[in-house]
Amino acid sequence: MKTTETTEVNEILIKHQRKRTKCLVYTRVMGYHRPVETFNIGKKGEHQQRKCFEEDQKDKFDF
Repeated sequence: MKTTETTEVNEILIKHQRKRTKCLVYTRVMGYHRPVETFNIGKKGEHQQRKCFEEDQKDKFDF
């Protein structure tokens, strides 16, 4: 099943290749937001090691 899904996704990507644009990812490092592509090698490594998490709604206001 995954092979069929992958093939369909690849076909869609190839079909719309000209419409695709580069996506810049910004993140906060040392107090201000910057695009990840401008980071030096060390900061790029730190960014790759980060773990994403989501807070529960109830935890935001539980004092």
